[in-house]
Amino acid sequence: MSIVTTGQDVAEETVAFNRRLAATLATVPPVYEVDDIAQVRAGFGVFPPPKVLDEGVDRVVPGRDGDVAVRVFTPAEVRGVYLHMHPGGRVLGSARNQDVRLWALAEETGLAVVSVDYRLAPEHPHPAAVHDCVDAARWLVSTSATEFGTSRLLLGGESAGAELAVQVLLGLRESGQHRAFSAAHLSYGVYDMALTPSARAYGEQNLVTGTLSERWFRAQSFPGLSEAELHAPDISPLYADLHDLPAARFVVGGNDPLLDDTLFMSARWQAAGNPCEVEVVAEAVHGFTAFPITVATRELAAQNAWLAAH
Repeated sequence: MSIVTTGQDVAEETVAFNRRLAATLATVPPVYEVDDIAQVRAGFGVFPPPKVLDEGVDRVVPGRDGDVAVRVFTPAEVRGVYLHMHPGGRVLGSARNQDVRLWALAEETGLAVVSVDYRLAPEHPHPAAVHDCVDAARWLVSTSATEFGTSRLLLGGESAGAELAVQVLLGLRESGQHRAFSAAHLSYGVYDMALTPSARAYGEQNLVTGTLSERWFRAQSFPGLSEAELHAPDISPLYADLHDLPAARFVVGGNDPLLDDTLFMSARWQAAGNPCEVEVVAEAVHGFTAFPITVATRELAAQNAWLAAH
């Protein structure tokens, strides 16, 4: 497996942005110091609210625990469908948070996008989010030909969304439905709920997330579990049997506490016999594709090109 490092030519710009980001985040308390989960979800007003586009259509699909909300973006000509899981540590975010990005993806790739608005912790701890994402995937596998005129399916997500994408593939494997998905795009995912070495050593650097923040997110979704229990394969996919999975593209920033999650998971992905590509973006922090910097623009273009080709 080859690991490609990119972004060295604009590393100074990325580092300068990281400093400004740290200064902004220093004006608000970290998530683990806020008692009101609603205040955490509101983002303390540090960042502007996401822009909601008319092109996004809210729907519900059937799930084992009741209807599952999804948000759908359909381009003029549909050449496939991308099942998307949003970021937010299973605690924050929604399918409406990335309308601009997902509509651009749909237009540029010809992929309809189905983004799952899975239930959030702590109100709905594990396995609620997994159930919703797997059930949305089952619906898509069974209806994509009639709903979108195509059986070409891909999936992916960012951060917790990348982890949930892997959980979807593992959840569908027993039935063989996982083979309906030809490729997975996995951006800065979290695959070890007890924390990989890079997450343990990162500390708190005011750069989106850190060691204590990551532990807080895990505590919301997996309350009361010991470290040994967090290593269970159905909770931490890094420890799962990864055979017979599709081609994947992994991407992560070099200044991301979840760097090892991507490096370890991609190594196991390939060792299990699955094709994969790995890209580490110099100096980039967790969630870097959401920010107005050169490496983000480049990465989103690369993601679209990869999805279009698969």
